[in-house]
Amino acid sequence: MTLADASIAPAVLDRAREASRPALRVATARLEPPLARVAAYHMGWADEAGRELPGNGGKALRPALALLSAEAVGAPTAVGVPGAVAVELVHNFSLIHDDLMDGDEERRHRPTAWKVFGPGLAVLAGDGLLVLAEQVLMDADADGDRAARMLTEATARLIDGQSQDLSFEARLDVTVEECLTMAGNKTGALLACASAIGAALAGADERSVQALYGFGHHLGVAFQAVDDLLGIWGRPETTGKPAWNDLRRRKKSVPVVAALSSDTTAGRELARIYTDEGPRNEEGLALAARLVEEAGGRARTEAEAARRLEQAMACLDSLDVPQGTYTDLTSLAAFTTTREL
Repeated sequence: MTLADASIAPAVLDRAREASRPALRVATARLEPPLARVAAYHMGWADEAGRELPGNGGKALRPALALLSAEAVGAPTAVGVPGAVAVELVHNFSLIHDDLMDGDEERRHRPTAWKVFGPGLAVLAGDGLLVLAEQVLMDADADGDRAARMLTEATARLIDGQSQDLSFEARLDVTVEECLTMAGNKTGALLACASAIGAALAGADERSVQALYGFGHHLGVAFQAVDDLLGIWGRPETTGKPAWNDLRRRKKSVPVVAALSSDTTAGRELARIYTDEGPRNEEGLALAARLVEEAGGRARTEAEAARRLEQAMACLDSLDVPQGTYTDLTSLAAFTTTREL
C-alpha cells in the first residue's frame, strides 16, 4: 500500500458511528448539564444553545479501529463498543485541551469550545470526558480491566507527547527523531490503543493484541506526519483552520524541524524567520512555507509517513485477520494517511 491509494472516506467509518454513537451519547449525558452542553457542542451534536444539529460529529476513526480490532480476533463487533466509546472520549478530551493550549479559535469550521464557553468550563468538560472513558470500560461486560489499563497507559503517553510538543516551542535545536518520538506519544499512543482495545476486550492472546497495537502505533505516527503537512499546506476549507496555521504559531512540526536541521540555505533562512522577531503576516508565512519545502522538509515528512504506513501494514500482515476486516483496516490506513494531500 502507498500514499497514492487515497480515496473517499471508507464506509466503515459510517458503520462505526452508527455502532458507537448511542453509547457515546449515553456516556456524555452522565456529565453535569453545563459540562454535557460543552461536550455536545464540541462533538458537533449541538449548537452553543444546546439545540441538536445535523451531521456526523467527526470522522470516528478511533471508534472504527476499536470495533475492527474486536472483529480482527473473531469477536462480534459489539464487544468493541465500550472501547470505541472510551477512546473517542479520550480523543475529545485531548482536543478540547489542545485547542486551549494552542490558542486555536476554530475547529470544524466553527469556534472552539473554549472560545464559546470560556477556558474554565472547557477544561472541566475535557476532564469529565477523560473520567467517563475509564468508567465506560469499568462498566463493560467484557475484559474491562485489561482495556482500562491499556487506555490509562495511552493517556499518560498522550499527555507526555503534549508536554514534549509544548517544550519544543522555545527551542530551535529540536531533532526529527525527537519530533517522531513526540508524535508516537501524542498521536500514536491513542491510535495504538484504539487498534488493540477491542481485541483486549475480547480476551485475545497477547501476541494478537501487540500486533494490532503496533499497527496502530505506526499508523498514528504516519497520521501525525500527514497532519503536520496539512498544518502548513492544508486548505482552510478542508482543515477548518487558517492557512499556514502551524507556521503562524511557530510549531516545531516534522517538516519544519527537518528543514531547520537540513544545513541548507533555505533551512538557515527559515531559522532566521522562525524567531519571535520573524514576520507573521501572510507574505512572511508564504515565504516560510516555501523555505520548508525548499529545505526538503515536505519530502522528508511524506517519506516518513509512507515508511510508517508500510510498518503498520507489516504488523497487520503478521495476523490471520478475516478478509472483510482486513480490507476495512487497510482502507482506513490509506484514508488516514492521504487526507487532501
